[in-house]
Amino acid sequence: MSTTGWHIGIIGGSGLAAGLDLDDAREVIVESPFGAPSAAIVQGSLNGIRFSFLPRHGKGHATPPSLVNFRANIDSLKRVGVTDLVALSAIGSLREEYAPGHFVTVDQLIDRTHGRPSSFFGEGLVAHVSLADPTCPRLSGLMALAVQHAGGIVHPRGTYVAIEGPQFSTRAESRMYRHWGADVIGMTAFPEARLAREAELPYALVGMVTDYDAWREEEAGVEAAEVFAVMQANAALARAAVRELAQVLPPERAASPFDTALEHAFATPAAARDPALVARLDAVAGRVLRQG
Repeated sequence: MSTTGWHIGIIGGSGLAAGLDLDDAREVIVESPFGAPSAAIVQGSLNGIRFSFLPRHGKGHATPPSLVNFRANIDSLKRVGVTDLVALSAIGSLREEYAPGHFVTVDQLIDRTHGRPSSFFGEGLVAHVSLADPTCPRLSGLMALAVQHAGGIVHPRGTYVAIEGPQFSTRAESRMYRHWGADVIGMTAFPEARLAREAELPYALVGMVTDYDAWREEEAGVEAAEVFAVMQANAALARAAVRELAQVLPPERAASPFDTALEHAFATPAAARDPALVARLDAVAGRVLRQG
């Protein structure tokens, strides 16, 4: 049965798209008023469902977390018609039970990044969206089921602390994050989750645990080679999970409350809005802006 209404965006590692075996795959270059996205978007279908894939760090993983153009990435995916967004990323574990090789569908986030543009809005058009629940329970649940069907071990909840990077955390920081209640750690969830909400895209973050960060006193701190090795081992499972997602999606996409996140978010009345900023937001906020 062909599924209607769904168009799944995937943001992940640069090597993920090649193994997805999308039907009718093609590259689409999207121009965004927020600059160049990380790479061309690879579009195609699985089980009759539209998918659009964007490598977060560009081809060959050439862009570090701090320099990813998150606004252009989200804006571009919105422009090609994505309805729901799945982010796949490597994470460190701050809990013994979240072992390397496991997956986590994140439900809460802590932002420790700095200096990254974190909103599409600004002077001339002010908007405040709710981020109390930063990820979509429906999409997260479907991804957890997909990981299970692919043969992976998945934890259905977890709090993710996003750090600036590109260095890994110190032991003192790692212990502090554990004390705060964080379960996993990474470098890319913010501002990605904030921007997805402003773009009215339900967002699920599926983390692939690669290491135990630095909180274990009896062990050496995390090393990049260790992370890359586990990432490579998990890549096939991540691709399988995306293919399984195409199998477990409901036949029809019911409306999500996140589809209308901007409905009452604007603080600036229509007459006072900056026309130039309004024009830039034609994809992200056009649904609401056209209402006046």
